[in-house]
Amino acid sequence: MEEQIRLAAFNWLKEQVTLHGDILPRSLLVNGFHYNGERVTLIGPQGIWKPKIFHKIPISIATVCDGPYDDSLADDGSFIYRYRGTDPFHRDNVGLREAMKKQIPLIYFFGIVPSKYLAVWPVYIVNDNPNTLSFTVVADDMASIQEHLLKPATGIVSNESEYAIRRYITSSVKERLHQKSFRERVLLAYRQQCAFCRLKHAQLLDAAHIIPDGEELGDPIVTNGLSLCKIHHAAYDTNIIGVTPDYRIEVREDILYESDGPMLKHGIQALQSTRIILPRDKNAWPDKERLSIKYSRFLQTG
Repeated sequence: MEEQIRLAAFNWLKEQVTLHGDILPRSLLVNGFHYNGERVTLIGPQGIWKPKIFHKIPISIATVCDGPYDDSLADDGSFIYRYRGTDPFHRDNVGLREAMKKQIPLIYFFGIVPSKYLAVWPVYIVNDNPNTLSFTVVADDMASIQEHLLKPATGIVSNESEYAIRRYITSSVKERLHQKSFRERVLLAYRQQCAFCRLKHAQLLDAAHIIPDGEELGDPIVTNGLSLCKIHHAAYDTNIIGVTPDYRIEVREDILYESDGPMLKHGIQALQSTRIILPRDKNAWPDKERLSIKYSRFLQTG
């Protein structure tokens, strides 16, 4: 029966991501869903979570941003998940060890900002590290759910090609985690609005890099970001609009004097010489060095 509930949980999560997007609120996961009249919660007060309807093996693991545990990445790109406490035989740690032995798929909730999570599934415990009080966790594709949940357990993956697949998928999860974390942190800092025009519809907002990802100083950190609506994001990236190191907006000269419809007039040209909206927290303000580099590129296109 637990296998069917896990499948139902995975399907329910898929539906919620379709409805709400990749980042899910904690309240939704705490409420969970009903299965044959029983409520199944997907997250709880502890990082390792087993709903009451389950016997021994948890349904999920979770990390919170700025939490007490130093969950991180191993050298091979897999995730390191810390034991609950320091007792290897605490029931939560025993439950994850059992999940490892049977290769039961779990859900990993990554805390992006307070009370918001990126859900990744299926993930598997592939190693127990008692010396460091931790487990090694990897992600896999959806096909593995059928392989490991609905068939007799065959033990931990030993085939090198399967290892390679898991390493690739886990690496993709890491990249997605960084992107989603950057977006949510930037939008939170700017109070869910465009820094140029104050548009407040989150579905129409992006976290724009000041220095592009992959370049030196292109780190996915709040001070290298601006919360922008999609049209202003495109205008900023293509140097139609620039931002000075003292947070003033400039419109490229040829665009400033162009005649077109109301979108150009009110959405672009009217921004000339206005000041961007800044986060309340000064520590989250755009980095002036990065703004200066980007602004110099804007001037070169003028």
